[in-house]
Amino acid sequence: MLDHYRMFADYNRWANRLLYEAARNLTDAQYRENKGAFFGSLHATLNHVLAADRIWMKRFTGTGDAPASLDTILFDDLAGLSAARTAEDDRIVAWIASLSEADLAGRFTYTPITNPTPVTQRLAPPLAHFFNHQTHHRGQCHMTLTALGGPSLALDMSYFLRAAEGRHYAE
Repeated sequence: MLDHYRMFADYNRWANRLLYEAARNLTDAQYRENKGAFFGSLHATLNHVLAADRIWMKRFTGTGDAPASLDTILFDDLAGLSAARTAEDDRIVAWIASLSEADLAGRFTYTPITNPTPVTQRLAPPLAHFFNHQTHHRGQCHMTLTALGGPSLALDMSYFLRAAEGRHYAE
């Protein structure tokens, strides 16, 4: 099971890199334009994904900064957000690499922001949600980029598995 989560961490970093590269080709007005995604703009959606990742990583590890709200704008500029995204992706990859099968089967307790009642669960299911959440919102970012006339990105896992970064998972 660990290889599964390591693959997701590496895939996440790869897909985020492609998404941020495409975002850098937009004008600032396009980057901030509300195109109907759940958080509106690419700017707000990218900030949400980083905010949610930080919230989950704080829950998982007990360390790091975590905002108090899911719609927090952590960085108002794409350059700062991009640098923070790269650092968070590296942190995720390193943390996943440190886990054991026993850790995945172990339990942890956290308090959701939207319903502040403590929840105790095995680690593996919320970790699956963590990666699924990122994929969900990257899809919204892809839609936003397309609506702005940007590129159609090949973000499917199958493309990652054929790329240099993911090829060893498919062998």
